[in-house]
Amino acid sequence: MNKYKIMIVDDEPDILDLLEKSLMAEGNFTIIKAENGTSAVNACRDNDPDAVILDIMLPDMDGYEVCKQIREFSLCPVLFLSAKDDELDKILGLAVGGDDYVTKPFSPKEVAYRIKAQLRRAGYIQNPLKNHILKIGNLEIDTDGCRVQKGGAPVELTAREFEILQYLAEHKGRVISRERIYETIWGEDSFGCDNTIMVHIRHLRKKLEDHPDTPEYIITMKGLGYKLVEPYEA
Repeated sequence: MNKYKIMIVDDEPDILDLLEKSLMAEGNFTIIKAENGTSAVNACRDNDPDAVILDIMLPDMDGYEVCKQIREFSLCPVLFLSAKDDELDKILGLAVGGDDYVTKPFSPKEVAYRIKAQLRRAGYIQNPLKNHILKIGNLEIDTDGCRVQKGGAPVELTAREFEILQYLAEHKGRVISRERIYETIWGEDSFGCDNTIMVHIRHLRKKLEDHPDTPEYIITMKGLGYKLVEPYEA
């Protein structure tokens, strides 16, 4: 079994120790700990963790800003921890590049299993059977290097955005329901997934479409889901 590196970021030592013990009981992990945002970004750059557990309330900068800075150089899964249970906070976490969101108080075992699920999905991206260039219109999706170009220019996507785009591209022209996208990419029951998928699709369109309000690539099929097409094939 591979030994994965997990970085835990929280300014409460008790929570750091609790999560470390829970992760070590559930898998073969190396744990990296940080107690503030600045050290978290530096540790992530230096250690290249396979996943990050990130508290939103940190002493020097909030977790959203930490996630944005991490996304400048890493696509590793990020799981937010927060004392807030507001839907807008969850959407903001996803919008800045997060992959999952758990509210406090939490079950340490649940967090460990959510991290294991994220690692499985990260492995999906790197599956050697899928390593090739997918070309759709002037988009090039490098499933090996997890990179996207539009007209030869790089497009910066979060890990989750890349997974959704790759999944749609591998089923080009087929209508994929929101529920199926969520269950495939998140690996969880799709109950209440509509807002999550809509946020990710909206951000993908902003990055990929010339005119996001009248998309040519990611087409909404009302009541059915989405499909990725060659421009003008909608």
